[in-house]
Amino acid sequence: MSKSSLQDGAVYDAKSLGAGRVIVLGFQHMFAMFGSTVLVPILTGLSVSATLLFAGLGTILFHLLSKRKVPAFLGSSFAFLAGYFAIAPNGEKELLPYACFGVALAGLVYLILAGLIKAFGVNRVMKFFPPIVTGPIIIAIGLCLSATAINSCSTNWIVAVVAILIIVICNIWGKGMIKIIPILLGVVGACVLCIILTLATGQVSGDYYTIAGNSNFQLFSVASIENIKNAAWIGLPFKYEDTVFNIFTGGNLNTSLLITAIITIVPISLATIVEHIGDISAISSTVGENFIKDPGLHRTLMGDGLATTLASLFGAPANTTYGENTGVLTLSKVYDPFVVRLAAVFAICFSISPKLAACISAIPTPVVGGISLVLYGMISAVGVRNVVENKIDFGKARNVIIAAIILVLSIGIQYSAAQAIKIPVGTKEVQQNVEYYEVDGNKYYVEADGSINIPADLMAKAGDSVTETVTVTEPLVVISLSGLAVGSLVGIILNAVLPGKDYDFESNQKAAQAKDSTITDEPVKTQKKKKK
Repeated sequence: MSKSSLQDGAVYDAKSLGAGRVIVLGFQHMFAMFGSTVLVPILTGLSVSATLLFAGLGTILFHLLSKRKVPAFLGSSFAFLAGYFAIAPNGEKELLPYACFGVALAGLVYLILAGLIKAFGVNRVMKFFPPIVTGPIIIAIGLCLSATAINSCSTNWIVAVVAILIIVICNIWGKGMIKIIPILLGVVGACVLCIILTLATGQVSGDYYTIAGNSNFQLFSVASIENIKNAAWIGLPFKYEDTVFNIFTGGNLNTSLLITAIITIVPISLATIVEHIGDISAISSTVGENFIKDPGLHRTLMGDGLATTLASLFGAPANTTYGENTGVLTLSKVYDPFVVRLAAVFAICFSISPKLAACISAIPTPVVGGISLVLYGMISAVGVRNVVENKIDFGKARNVIIAAIILVLSIGIQYSAAQAIKIPVGTKEVQQNVEYYEVDGNKYYVEADGSINIPADLMAKAGDSVTETVTVTEPLVVISLSGLAVGSLVGIILNAVLPGKDYDFESNQKAAQAKDSTITDEPVKTQKKKKK
């Protein structure tokens, strides 16, 4: 492949770049997913090593089931965080397997929909997901993630901006290989800067090495450096007592908790399925291939669902197609799924080496933030392109209403105080200690924040507080729907009921395939055909 082809066109056969370049591209995809993927087990208490192992295995399983055509990486899903927190709010090791069982069953819901698509055809399903629905959903995916990137960047904007500048410079002005690995170069360059700053000016402030002791300029965390020193080179990624199998063989099965986990977590799959369709639409738009048609949405759903079930059974988080890696595809224009499978192999290798996993986990937060800021923005940009390329007519009121409601609900709920729509289901009675003061026969309770609503003129009469145990009624479970889930579901319903549909999935297949010519230069496509 000529340099001009590499610089200007898309690459569908990465092997033509040479083994060395392919390996580097694989590492780039692994670095892109790593920050968010390990964040889920850190938040929930699940195993980081098991997470990496089943992210890799899940990705390979997904590729096998999707005929090795879709360049998607499967990493940890954030959508199920509410489910984990509902069952194991403090990351209790003995409770997490119950949450994992609920997630495992949620993965099987994907198979049900995949079977329906196989039986009735993708066209009947996809008429509910035209570009006026999927485009705004893709835009919302990136925007809903944006706060995470900004929060990470704010820990040290100097480092974050350096990472961003490296990516921009390499992608815009880079030549050859430099142009297609901007993410990896951004990570390496920013990490080298952090090492230099740590050695030259680093002082410990709280839990982090910082520039001259200023907590607004964090570098490496102290714990991450210690973890590198103490981690073994080789180790098992998971323990049997952390798996779902242990709750059925350990002799202490809590049936009530098991049912609660199912009721709480399985409904979340309805939202993640919509996200899956949005992600596959984004990847299709990026690559210029209609993956919903070939290999088929039923295959990608089956791969995603089985990967989630497999990971959950062994105590790892649910898997999902990763937007970060879609961003890498957009920047690098290397669309060969083999590169993503190579990244999966690297993830598996890192999972059995706690030392290597600790090194990757030590990447400073602002570096991850700078990289994420670009990648999340790329996801939203793909959504905009999806709307533009399909020539959505925003002169029609129905299209404006659908797009507006999807965006406002998805983003508005995400950044609201509750951050979700919470639906209580059922009731249960629990014992609860309450504290109050009794004055003139009236009880004045101490609120959760410690305040007391005793009138000022009665304060002098208040004696010592009294604590008693009372029975209160609480919801049995609370189903939490994310903004993206709500926005997606409402958008789908509006598109189905509002008159004036102007998009036919079947008749737009040729148009979808034609996108390939707008992305890929003819010399590259000609070379690809010769290679075949």
